[in-house]
Parts: sequence; structure tokens; C-alpha cells
Amino acid sequence: MKLATLSVGGEPHAAVQLANGSWLNIAATGTSFDSLQSIIETGDAAISALQSLVSQADAGQHADAVIADPNLLAPTPQPRKNVFCVGRNYAEHIAEGDRAQKQNVGVTEHPVYFTKPPTSIVSPSGDILVFPQVSTSIDYEVELAVIIGKPGRNIPKEAAYEHIFGYTILNDVTARDVQRRHGGQYFKGKGFDGSCPLGPWIVTADAISDPHNLSISLTVNGEQRQNGSTSDMIFDIPTLIASLSQGMTLEPGDIIATGTPSGVGYAMDPPRFLTDGDTVVCTISEIGELRNSVRNA
Repeated sequence: MKLATLSVGGEPHAAVQLANGSWLNIAATGTSFDSLQSIIETGDAAISALQSLVSQADAGQHADAVIADPNLLAPTPQPRKNVFCVGRNYAEHIAEGDRAQKQNVGVTEHPVYFTKPPTSIVSPSGDILVFPQVSTSIDYEVELAVIIGKPGRNIPKEAAYEHIFGYTILNDVTARDVQRRHGGQYFKGKGFDGSCPLGPWIVTADAISDPHNLSISLTVNGEQRQNGSTSDMIFDIPTLIASLSQGMTLEPGDIIATGTPSGVGYAMDPPRFLTDGDTVVCTISEIGELRNSVRNA
């Protein structure tokens, strides 16, 4: 099942995709779900109710609630917490970064975490913002993002999948020069407004055959830059959830970006960064395509 947030009359509305590719405005059917967040929090009961609605709509009911040409927002336009991100989780990406920076950090013993603020979220058709007076080294990173559905703390690896609601695509846009300017720490260089395109929708966990066997790629102006597989993750999703939840409660709607494969701009020779007017397309199999333009702010 694909779930999205649409702009309807300037307001965000949760929607579910129908068999013909159109979208059903859930609130317009008279249900009590007022947002995708409320659906995530309700969990299995919400999915069951939505499956019934989809069957009805596919049979011709709720015609006035069907939208053929939607204006997609980020699935969770204003997440309640920072987006959790994992750094250095693909071996080839680690290697290219070490070469570019003439260092030899290699694979870390434990996952590396950082966050991106809610103000960084960008809709599927929104702009990646570039601030030329602040950074001239804006980079891209396509990532599989996990959406937490069931709350938990100290979650064991064997129970991790029970806490996943679904998956989406995230572009971890990064100001590399700012990142290095502030001691190499991640937050400032990855926290700009417009630095976290998200979407285009959430695919529920039951509709993904294997989250560790998905093709993951990115193009800039049609040129292939990244092309990998989620099977190449160093720390798999259960490991990430178990590690992140140690001593810290994960809540419904929390977003975990799981790292990026090789092919980022700063590791090219010479480096190639995003500039005003570029088009960046992130693609993950079984989920879809996240397309954003780059614009000077």
C-alpha cells in the first residue's frame, strides 16, 4: 500500500493510492484519520480500515474523494522530531570518502548517527535550496528511509521489523564545505533548510519484498551518479533499530535514513557539486522516484 500526504485546498490531507494510480483523499471519505501521522500511530487497525476503503473506491464508491493529479507533499511534512540519519553505512562510499579526504577511517565498529531538523524537509516536487553565500559545495546522497510504526526502547534485533511501518526515499543533501568548516561534525552541514527531500510516499512494510535487496540510484540532469543496492549496507536495518533504540525511545513517525552508496559529488575527480537549475532524481525499486530541482535561495 502506498500512502501519501497531498495538498488539497492548501491543506495537507492523507491519501492512499488506488489500483488505477489515482489517490483517495482519506478524510473526504468520512474516516477519522486526519493525517498520515495518525495512520502510522494507529498501525494495523488503520491499514485494515484503509484496505476496505480502497476496495470500495476501486469498485466505484467515494468518487468525489478521488484525486487523479495530486500535489504531493512530503509524507510527513512536519515530523515531530529530527530525522535520524546513519553515516558511513556502505563500504564503497566509505572508501571513496577516505580517498577524497586522504584518510583511512574505514568501517566503524558501531553505526554513526546524526540528525537533520524538521525545517530541512522538502516535498517531492519542492526545491533543494542552495545558499551560495554560505556554501559552494552542495552534495547529494540517495537513501532508503525507514518509518517507525510501533514505539519501543531497547528493541532487540529479532523484533525490529515489528516496529517498522514502512519505507520511503530520502536525499541527504549536504554542504560539504560547511561540514568541514565546523570540525567535520555532521549536523550544521546537513541541516540547511531544503536539504532533506522526502517521499514521494510511504510504502507499507508488507508491500516491500526485501528491504535489503532494493536497487538504489541517483541521477543529476539525467547523468547516473549513484547506482547500488541496499544489500550492500554494512549495518542492516534490524541492527540500526536495535542500536539506535538503546536507551532512547523510537516513536511512531520517526524517520531513519540508512546511508548512501558510492558516487557522491565530493568524491569525484574533480568534485562535482549541485548548482542552481540542476535536477536530482532518486530512485529505489518497489518505492518509486523522488525528483527535485536545485534553486539558489
